[in-house]
Amino acid sequence: MILVTGGTGLIGSHLLYQLCLQDKPVKATYRTKASLEKCRQLLELYSKDARILFNKIQWVKADIIDIEALQIHFDDVTEVYHSAALISFDPRDFSELMKTNQEGTANMVNLSVRNKVKKFCYVSSIAALGQGKPNTPLDEETEWNPQYATVYGISKFEAELEVWRGTQEGLNVVVVNPGIVLGPGFWHSGSGLLFKLVAKQKAALLPSGTGFTSVNEVVDSMMGLMESTIVNERYILVNQNLSYATFLKKAAEYLGVAPPKKKLSTKLLDILWRLDWVNANLFGKARKLTKNMVRGMQHPTEYDAKKSLEIPGFAYRNLEEEIKLCCEFYRQAHP
Repeated sequence: MILVTGGTGLIGSHLLYQLCLQDKPVKATYRTKASLEKCRQLLELYSKDARILFNKIQWVKADIIDIEALQIHFDDVTEVYHSAALISFDPRDFSELMKTNQEGTANMVNLSVRNKVKKFCYVSSIAALGQGKPNTPLDEETEWNPQYATVYGISKFEAELEVWRGTQEGLNVVVVNPGIVLGPGFWHSGSGLLFKLVAKQKAALLPSGTGFTSVNEVVDSMMGLMESTIVNERYILVNQNLSYATFLKKAAEYLGVAPPKKKLSTKLLDILWRLDWVNANLFGKARKLTKNMVRGMQHPTEYDAKKSLEIPGFAYRNLEEEIKLCCEFYRQAHP
């Protein structure tokens, strides 16, 4: 039996879709009935048999913070895909980020060790890799540098340490560090929000870039690693290092809207993060821009993902086609 955490998120839902297509016995955690609906709707994007696929999944209501409640769901589990996480870049959420991402991952590792799980796949992030050196692409061997790290990145780095601790206790693990994950169905968060902003012509051109990959590539790599004999390795998943401007203009092209023209200079961003701080502290608004986010944009990191090409059966897809597919799904959802 395969256990998937975060099965109602972007990566988890796409993973469940592929596992169900292969008739793999699978159970997945969820926290609310509303989140289950998101997964069901994602399956409907891809298949007329969405209800059949959805019903193949053994859904279990569980919180990765509650280790005792999780225990009962591990009795027959042989493989774990751990993709559940809290995503926030607001420094005020640091304690909650650490509790969910670091402590929650520690719980999953401890239960996997206790129940002799054969293999454990952890979905991390390039945010957990830290800051790269100037003019040198960051790879899996680059030493952790917390300079300009976001609170989310720190929590994922600490979570990875729990996974590597599990290897010392006999757990076979594989770790993937995706860049910005492009995929359809979740338009109010993550990369989906970028497509939404472009479609509504509210996007602005940022003076930087990062690594991009598609959700299909992340799922392909995860399944390939779990089916292989590879253990105790990590892989950066980046199809291309792109500027935000290039990505946003390409998304605008396929959404059939005018490309964003408003440019945010580094000087303007320095002013905006301070205004955002004031807005958050005086009026309780969620942080949208932080000092470290801006500093990271001013010192962008490129990622070397050559190692990921060693994953058996794995290959990167045409990223432009993946962007186009996301735009087509968005237009279907928002005609």
